[in-house]
Amino acid sequence: MQKIFYTILFLGLALFVGCGTPNDPESIIGGDGGYKIVSKFITSGNAQDIVINDTLALLAQGEGGLMIIDISNPKAPVGLSTVDSVKGYGYKLVNKDSVVYIAAKAFGVSIIDVSDPEDPVLILSNTQPRPANGFNIMGDFLFTAAGEYGVKIAYLGDNPAEPDFRGGATTHGFAQSVFITPDSNYLLVACGEMGLSLFNISELQSGWGNYPIAGWIDTPGYAEDVVAHPELPYAFIACGTSGLFVADFSDSSNIKIIGSYSTGGYAKEVVYKDNKVYVTTELRGLQIFDVTNVNSPVRIGTVETAYAMGLAVDENYVYIADEQEGLIIISIP
Repeated sequence: MQKIFYTILFLGLALFVGCGTPNDPESIIGGDGGYKIVSKFITSGNAQDIVINDTLALLAQGEGGLMIIDISNPKAPVGLSTVDSVKGYGYKLVNKDSVVYIAAKAFGVSIIDVSDPEDPVLILSNTQPRPANGFNIMGDFLFTAAGEYGVKIAYLGDNPAEPDFRGGATTHGFAQSVFITPDSNYLLVACGEMGLSLFNISELQSGWGNYPIAGWIDTPGYAEDVVAHPELPYAFIACGTSGLFVADFSDSSNIKIIGSYSTGGYAKEVVYKDNKVYVTTELRGLQIFDVTNVNSPVRIGTVETAYAMGLAVDENYVYIADEQEGLIIISIP
């Protein structure tokens, strides 16, 4: 009887230890694939998203607004300035020339002039559309993922600091992020619980009107972000706890999931470059996949960070906006 008792006790303790907290990261398996952290820079706020503009890193950092960092020497970043008067929680950002747009969800869009990176100027705050979840820019047009209101399209040609909202698209679910295919024909929208929506914008012209949906597919998990292959009709979708998914939209009326990979962490943001897909996964850091075969993504590296949110990639480095560690710069092998 005593032996049975101790056996049950041991199994119970093993189960307790194994479960842990649902979001606790497990040990990193598979190595870093040659991707190495070269520097870290503690930001003044909680880094959420990042855009690289030449030798500058522009970071949306929650209640800390915008931070601008000089990365001309990636091994020794230098903070230049912050704009902390932005209303709401700076979540995503994009830039056109010297104008930065920050999405702060229910607090809408803030617009900042960064022509002098050491003295940026807040032009507008808490403006439409609301909510503002994410952006993409194509030419003179700003596309904003506006949650339950779908996608809003604004013309920037006359004055980038004063977006002229003209048209949009009604999505399934709540629009979280937007991406325009390199041929400018399709608008891809990550729609949270409702997966991926696809719109034909080949006749965008001046941006007026409501663009009808061309295709849709439900995805497992919560579709947070989406990018497209630069030449082929494939979309790569970050789907929260369900990981990375690849969709074939060659037939827009019959979009198909053709590949996937369980990231373990919460797949948050995704970038494609040179047959590789980079995914931030919050507590599981940065994960890198070879997608030469889109039907079977292969994880080739993992870089452990505290809480990876946004990312940007250039020829030599991956830049991570980490909510706890700030800016992390990683060399590409």
